[in-house]
Amino acid sequence: MKNEIRMKLELFKSLWGWQGDWSQCAAQVRQMGGTGVEARMPLDSVAAHAMARSLRQEGLAYIAVVFTGGDVIPKQSWTQAQHLARLQTALNHAAVLQPRFLNLLAGNDRWPLAQQVDFFGQAQALADAAGVVCSFETHRGSSLYSPWVTLALIEQLPQLRFTADISHWIVVCERLLNDEFDDLRPFIDRVHHTQARVGYDQGPQVPHPRAPEYAREVAFHQDIWQAIWVSQQQRGYTSSTLTPEFGPDGYTHLQPFTKVPVAELWELNLGMAQAQRKHFERWTDKLQ
Repeated sequence: MKNEIRMKLELFKSLWGWQGDWSQCAAQVRQMGGTGVEARMPLDSVAAHAMARSLRQEGLAYIAVVFTGGDVIPKQSWTQAQHLARLQTALNHAAVLQPRFLNLLAGNDRWPLAQQVDFFGQAQALADAAGVVCSFETHRGSSLYSPWVTLALIEQLPQLRFTADISHWIVVCERLLNDEFDDLRPFIDRVHHTQARVGYDQGPQVPHPRAPEYAREVAFHQDIWQAIWVSQQQRGYTSSTLTPEFGPDGYTHLQPFTKVPVAELWELNLGMAQAQRKHFERWTDKLQ
């Protein structure tokens, strides 16, 4: 008899590029069969309390996004101490917002490895002291811009947990990481959260995941996501969180001259949510 399947898939709506009221947001979460939202954490008290009220009123769970360097691209003048201070501020606000966990875009890609190790060790110690789960996201511009830097960190800090946005690594390495020498298992075995966007060798977001010319890229990402589910189940996870994260801001392809998007952002993310729900169900059915 095969193992009983206890893990479920929880979908979250990204608020990256979202504009609207909270009731509309909650309606879209329900449309995608989701649990809640993934969004930047407000770092002032008034905004944090306002957001907490809205989340409670709409019955939405929350994954908090935090940039230790001040923004997506870290402020280059910021010291390691400033990054850690920003993290501490976010940990303090977690008491108000009660996120599932903090999704951290942490550090700076320019720091040498020894400094990266020191920074992540201190960051994890702050999280542990606060009793807040922190998941460090793979992202260009941050410390985890490269799979090889990330794997080197894991060798020295195996307790770290990660958010997998593999699309960034595909751009950095300019290829799918499917060579026999591309062993990502130490990373996959520490993934806590998944962001589902499909990248390709020249960009972090394909124009449309259903376009046949990107079938190879979609299949590669899907294999990674399923490997994460397998690992999480083996680690005793009862749920796997996933955020479809096709985004604006230079990610969505535009027609030249008119700048008309080649695809509608909500349609991309809703389609990805539906595809992952079906894939997850097929995967669990095979294990019954």
